Amino acid sequence: MKLVLEKRSEHSELMTLMSPILAIALTVITGAIIFAVQGLNPFSALFVYFIEPITSLWSIEEVLVKAAPLILIGAGLSVCYMANVWNIGAEGQLTMGALAGSFVPIVFSSWQSPLALVIMLIMGALGGAAFAAIPAFLKNRFNANEILTSLMLVYIAQLILDWVVRGPWRDPQGFNFPQSIAFEGWQLLPTLGSGRVHIGIILAVITVIILTVLMNRTLKGFEILVIGNAPRAGRFAGFSRKKIVWFCLLLSGGLAGIAGIGEVAGPSGQLQTSISPGYGFTAIIVAFLGRLNPIGVLFAGIMLAITYIGGEAAQISLGVSDKTAQVFQGVLLFFILACDTLILYRIKMLSSTKQQQSVAAE
Repeated sequence: MKLVLEKRSEHSELMTLMSPILAIALTVITGAIIFAVQGLNPFSALFVYFIEPITSLWSIEEVLVKAAPLILIGAGLSVCYMANVWNIGAEGQLTMGALAGSFVPIVFSSWQSPLALVIMLIMGALGGAAFAAIPAFLKNRFNANEILTSLMLVYIAQLILDWVVRGPWRDPQGFNFPQSIAFEGWQLLPTLGSGRVHIGIILAVITVIILTVLMNRTLKGFEILVIGNAPRAGRFAGFSRKKIVWFCLLLSGGLAGIAGIGEVAGPSGQLQTSISPGYGFTAIIVAFLGRLNPIGVLFAGIMLAITYIGGEAAQISLGVSDKTAQVFQGVLLFFILACDTLILYRIKMLSSTKQQQSVAAE
């Protein structure tokens, strides 16, 4: 006997809409089991993890700080994935965007002007887009799998960052710590109020609005949808698959780069050997949880940001490992993909006789 996936002739639109909610519910149940196995009260632990981060102004501000890069990157990835362009290297593009954008405050440290901040953001976008151009070129020129190339480039970006921060850009007055000089004034993103929330969250919302218009009201958005869902029809319509690959990877890479310089010019305030806690990978979950829709990504980004803050609170209150947040995020991605797969396919048990007949027919 063998289990196979058989494509459904029709799929439920209701279940397609309910899939993220079902995935979240299954993740919560799994989380309760994980906490119970660790000897913790599952209800108290889930409250600390999911509810406590939104019960105080300080924690809500921290959620928004972490949501900004997740929304920026997730929105770009959602466009990519709609076109079946699988950019998995947003973490590397974030890193290179942070490096490119940091050139201004490190090399021209005395330049204090709003223009300096604008150029930092532009260079961050260009840095991320340039790094994403590598898998785009390899895909179009050699048909290299963009999943592998973009993912491997993440490690190259992290090694470049480590070398730069420990070497040429290390702060000479920093007591030999691997970090750059601290950014000041207009080299930092302006904050909203007295807290840590900066204009990165506004940039994220604006990005969501622009991409929503792009996907629903422009020819380019229509091209992306056609190429992603019916590539043969796209070829008959004269749409270029190669141009879509370039567009999607440069767009998602540029947004990841903006998220990177936003982290450096926001919460960090300087270049360090570690820029993000894995936002580029978590944004993949954000994109799928948001149903590859920029508006959905906005809410999914906030939810995944809650898991970061909840994970930190759980470490302090419950004494659990710092890997707990990653476990929750991984379980959530698993259930999202499992639910989406079972909406389109049914599990069928194939006997050995039928399996042999199927092989012979092929």
